[in-house]
Amino acid sequence: MPFPKNFLWGGATAANQIEGAVTEGGKGLSTADVMTVGGHGVKRRITPTLEPDTYYPSHVAIDHFHRYKEDIALFAEMGWNCYRMSISWPRIFPNGDEAQPNAQGLAFYDAVIDELLAHGIQPLVTISHFETPLGLQKYGFWENRQLTEFYLRYATTLFEHFKGRVKLWLTFNEINCMSTQPWVAGGIDSEDESVRMTAAYHQFLASAQAVQAAHAIDPENKVGMMYCGHFAYPNSCNPNDVIGTMNFMHQMLFYSDVQCRGYYPRYKLRELERQGITLPIQPGDLDELKRGTVDFISYSYYMTHVTGEKTQGILKGLNGLDTGYKNPYLERSAWGWAIDPQGLRYSLNLLYDRYQIPVMIVENGLGAVDTVEPDGSIHDDYRINYLRRHIQEMKKAVELDGVPVMGYTSWAPIDSIALSTGQMSKRYGFIYVDLDENGNGTLERRRKDSFYWYKKVVSSNGEDLD
Repeated sequence: MPFPKNFLWGGATAANQIEGAVTEGGKGLSTADVMTVGGHGVKRRITPTLEPDTYYPSHVAIDHFHRYKEDIALFAEMGWNCYRMSISWPRIFPNGDEAQPNAQGLAFYDAVIDELLAHGIQPLVTISHFETPLGLQKYGFWENRQLTEFYLRYATTLFEHFKGRVKLWLTFNEINCMSTQPWVAGGIDSEDESVRMTAAYHQFLASAQAVQAAHAIDPENKVGMMYCGHFAYPNSCNPNDVIGTMNFMHQMLFYSDVQCRGYYPRYKLRELERQGITLPIQPGDLDELKRGTVDFISYSYYMTHVTGEKTQGILKGLNGLDTGYKNPYLERSAWGWAIDPQGLRYSLNLLYDRYQIPVMIVENGLGAVDTVEPDGSIHDDYRINYLRRHIQEMKKAVELDGVPVMGYTSWAPIDSIALSTGQMSKRYGFIYVDLDENGNGTLERRRKDSFYWYKKVVSSNGEDLD
């Protein structure tokens, strides 16, 4: 059984990692725009305000804002029928709380989406992808319930403006990062679990309201959630390791439980009770959550973890990976991420068995250092091998296990600023961009070997992986 004929093949990007043009077209600043490269390029550093003589990667990024036609033409050359993109919230509402949208921002995305459609590429739009308008800081960001109103105004604006042109939506990127990287997920700079859980609750409510609005505005709209792919194996068959892994997965999967099922699972309610945390529930909220469940679940998949009795709490972002254990059976990337193709099949089964709704992989890829040869070619067999093995396991999930997988969009099809580090040397793309760690370069685009390989994969609907 091959992949379905309507299977979605493409790539995925985020506005703050590719667009640049940080203040052009009336755009306001976002939480991403005050994140710079940290010590030794290992992690991001957040500055309360913009500092002089400091390199902020998102301010220019790879200049997709001015080069989107060139980039989309390259995507079309690979034969895509889907492109997962994000819309920058502060490009539409510069401070986040305006009554009317920024016409220049809408015009830019009109041009991008029309260009995609002209090439036969269906847009899958992430409404909020790690760039909360910085102007909402005065409200306390997502700790404040008012943000649900501002978000719904923004989302409704998109649903109405792009009606008929965009039919696939994601409400929040990797929403469970509120527990691991709360500043990234929503401007929350706090170690207080009650603050994080309040912010998460408000995002759940905002998402549920947006799902209902999307369906009301256009019944053809399909709205999904996006889960940051944390999946774990027990360190051993010791029951303590199994329970430790269960607790770890509860910390992550409760986010998808709420968005897919429409209510908080009992295990999470009991945990919040033990912690003395009271959710800011108002009359009618629980009905909103039930009415606003998503149509499909999407997720990022880069690795699996090993967890157990020694695992305390949750990960501090993907860059730390300190669960107390390592998997001796897996190789690792140059950035220390475990490479586990079979885990992709496992994760697809886990999510479908749990929620019984369609699943889509919207991020999967290998960050690596690429070398441009004297003749301009880039031989990235390591990336091809990584993607081939993962697509093979996705194929098994479809053919052998019967999981209804909607599609696959690799991360990131064109080299972009790395979220976790701010580096440019951590490259994922099929398309090379001439840019270094300090923002220097011609920004010239080059096709890597993987470009031609992925073109063949797409044209064969996943049959030709050689």
